[in-house]
Amino acid sequence: MTTNEENRTESIPSKEDINETSMIRRISLVGIVGNVALSAFKLFAGIVGNSGAMVSDAVHSLSDVFATFIAFLGVRLSKKAADKEHPYGHERFECVASLLLGIILLITGLGIGKTGLEKIFAGSYETLAIPSMIALAAAIISIISKEAMYWYTRHYAKVLNSPAFMADAWHHRSDAFSSIGSLIGIAGAMLGFPVMDSIASVVICLFILKVSYDILKDAITKMLDTSCGEDYEKALTDYIAAQEDVVHVDMLHSRMFGNKTYIELELQVDGNLPLREAHAIAERIHDNVEAHFLDVKHITIHLNPTTL
Repeated sequence: MTTNEENRTESIPSKEDINETSMIRRISLVGIVGNVALSAFKLFAGIVGNSGAMVSDAVHSLSDVFATFIAFLGVRLSKKAADKEHPYGHERFECVASLLLGIILLITGLGIGKTGLEKIFAGSYETLAIPSMIALAAAIISIISKEAMYWYTRHYAKVLNSPAFMADAWHHRSDAFSSIGSLIGIAGAMLGFPVMDSIASVVICLFILKVSYDILKDAITKMLDTSCGEDYEKALTDYIAAQEDVVHVDMLHSRMFGNKTYIELELQVDGNLPLREAHAIAERIHDNVEAHFLDVKHITIHLNPTTL
């Protein structure tokens, strides 16, 4: 095959790439359209229904629109093949997307909490407006809708092994939790405790901040070449040690690279083997590991000689 023919072949997307692209577009479309519609309805219900908690909830849902778009952008960029400037690939774009998602949640949560606390500390609760039934209905619809979006996005995030879409899934669930807070606050206000609506806003803030912390922590961990952990490395070491011609595993280090893993390995083989045979052993172990541990993007193997 000539070089031109090879280039044309490599440029043709595989069926797997097409399926992934289709899934990414579908998840993003569901997230964006669903959140725009839900945000508009909750904002309308919050204003008409005199509920600050529901307005805060609507703002949270609106932030999901930007979050889903950022997740979509991050996942698409991470799928780009390695190039001259980025020989190790672009997987860390997902970490960047997750960082942005976490920051959006952090800012959203702090803003909602600030508004709620100002109303609580202001006193004069008797002057606070009492929410109406439309705000209560919006909270119930939001809980059901956002929980469904959480499970839908979570399913495809696992299929794609995508931390950015998993972060987006948890963003949906945080919105469902915030709607539960809205439901309790609105119901309490309707029962004669107007301050409950403002307290609900603060509760929503706490849920959002917790999810923000988890997403930011995970993204930063994966950007710092963090080890995959003792359990993962032990399972990998045991698998390699059981391979034919391996005398001993001297060293194994793992590091996260976005949603992929890099492995550095030193192992002992018979020191009397010819170079070609020793090289063949390393190649076989390399291929077996990458086939068995699908998250491993590359394993670098150094052979140490042992005299049997």
